[in-house]
Amino acid sequence: MTGQQLSYAYAVIRSPGATAEPTRARLAGLRGVAGAPVTLVRSGALAAAVSEVPAEEFSEAALKSRLEDLDWLESTARAHHLVIETLAARVTVLPLRLATVYLDESRVEAMLSERQEAFAELLDRFEAHVEWGVKVYAEAPPASESATPSAAPGSSTAEPAPGRAYLRTRRQHRQAHEDTRRAAEVAVRRTEERARGLAVERSRHRPQQGTLADARGENLANDAYLVPRHLAAEFRERMLHAADDLPGVRVEVTGPWAPYSFATPAEGARQR
Repeated sequence: MTGQQLSYAYAVIRSPGATAEPTRARLAGLRGVAGAPVTLVRSGALAAAVSEVPAEEFSEAALKSRLEDLDWLESTARAHHLVIETLAARVTVLPLRLATVYLDESRVEAMLSERQEAFAELLDRFEAHVEWGVKVYAEAPPASESATPSAAPGSSTAEPAPGRAYLRTRRQHRQAHEDTRRAAEVAVRRTEERARGLAVERSRHRPQQGTLADARGENLANDAYLVPRHLAAEFRERMLHAADDLPGVRVEVTGPWAPYSFATPAEGARQR
């Protein structure tokens, strides 16, 4: 496969008409995955942002191992999102998932032709909307520095056995964790309530665990909301204060983003 090039697709947009020059200006000089220049492939009312990538890295067989390489994955994801966010600053975008690759531009054109109606409906839905991420964490309670203080010299109060003190400390720590977790569940309900009337859709992601988890606490909610752009500031403000009176609870708000979490159903499997 040495020397063979494939077409990497980032996002679908409406085929540039009156906005053709601003869109081209945004793409001019933009480098995507593997440092390749980004161009547009058009079909009917749609266009896809694409760039050439080497088959030795992006063939179906190669991707099976590449997607397990965290350094490669991070670099590719950054370039992928840079292209999408650059476009999203100017036009409505339908993001395609990471490593969506086709044999050549004619296959990209065929994909656009086959999905004209479905993609057009999604672009209409995303018009003037942005995505916000909202995560709720129960912070880990601080470990107790000691069990029970020793009795003063000469005191008749017996010092508790080390084992008993250890068990009491464990119970206190467990109770603190349960209290914080219940408070975090209150914050989750608040974020859901405060999103009503502002967000038009919600996508619930699995709470982050393992290497993706935040070491400072347990992730109880990991949601994405589709919000009209003109309500974005109010949405963010509401979410940031959802845990103001809940000690040990943190709400993290990220965005605004292109609507990554709401585009998945239309993508299907990677195609060749």
